Amino acid sequence: MIKTDILIIGAGPTGLFTVFEAGLLKLKTHLIDALPQPGGQCSEIYPKKPIYDIPGFPEILAGQLVDNLMEQIKPFNPGFTLGERAETIEKLEDDTFLVTTNKGTQHNAPVVAIAGGLGSFEPRKPPIPNITDFEDKGVAYIIRDPEVYRDKRVVIAGGGDSALDWTIFLADVASEVTLVHRRNEFRGALDSVERVAELSKLGKVNLITEAEVKELKGDDHVTAVGIKHKTKGDIHLDTDYFIPLFGLSPKLGPIGNWGLEIEKNAIKVDNSYDYQTNIPGIYAIGDVNTYKGKLKLILSGFHEAAIMCQSAYQRIFPDKKYVMKYTTVGGVEGFDGTKKEAKKEVVKAII
Repeated sequence: MIKTDILIIGAGPTGLFTVFEAGLLKLKTHLIDALPQPGGQCSEIYPKKPIYDIPGFPEILAGQLVDNLMEQIKPFNPGFTLGERAETIEKLEDDTFLVTTNKGTQHNAPVVAIAGGLGSFEPRKPPIPNITDFEDKGVAYIIRDPEVYRDKRVVIAGGGDSALDWTIFLADVASEVTLVHRRNEFRGALDSVERVAELSKLGKVNLITEAEVKELKGDDHVTAVGIKHKTKGDIHLDTDYFIPLFGLSPKLGPIGNWGLEIEKNAIKVDNSYDYQTNIPGIYAIGDVNTYKGKLKLILSGFHEAAIMCQSAYQRIFPDKKYVMKYTTVGGVEGFDGTKKEAKKEVVKAII
């Protein structure tokens, strides 16, 4: 059994920053995430997408933000249970919680912080009868490793930012890229739309609008797609991969069955104090929570993490009073013995 002070469910940016804030309070942390690597959506869905509203960074790629957070929390040696979903929670007689994953891994902590973003995600699949037969056999709903498509023929379907961005990126990777969209208008950023149009004119992208992929062909792997065009009728297109990028549907998953107060697929919390749920000792921070005036921003999650850790400290050590020291004054002392602090200059008085 894994024991820790704060068990964090969700290893996205908010969950990772919680490790840092807890570490300043000398609290140990362990994170559970269903994804195989830390970072949440930033790593899984849009690692190369720029973010513009992180304080101090006029622009930073989502993947780089995760890398920076991982570097920031390194001194506090957090534990990770990755590729496993938090399945059940049980309140024990000693007032701590037992959280068990879908693979049976048990975790015990006096405080649980749910930082699961928008929850678990399921891809929005197009209504193609045999699409599930080709999942992991040429059909993918998320691009994890672009190198898989090196020198391959790829058909992407969709009209949003993700479809546009990956079309642009794979134009320099794949041997042939086709983007299929059922309308002439796109829902993505204007510069991305213009870039795809430019690549189409240059012959680097095959753009087919007012059309939908209706059929997949192949035996053990996708070999072609059948496209229904509004005016041209049926189109047969040979391909090695079909990637429908219609977004992901967020779901709370098993957490929704933990007895927490749920409002519009989010966990209701007390934001006037510490983002605690209706169950004392269980907190919800980041996009997974809701309260009046809630803003679903990464920077809001960072703020909530800091407040939550202060409350968690008081719950774990009710007889201790923590006096907050600014890192500019006290520095950052890691569990690994490292310490970062400002240099102290000796000023000699002139007599």
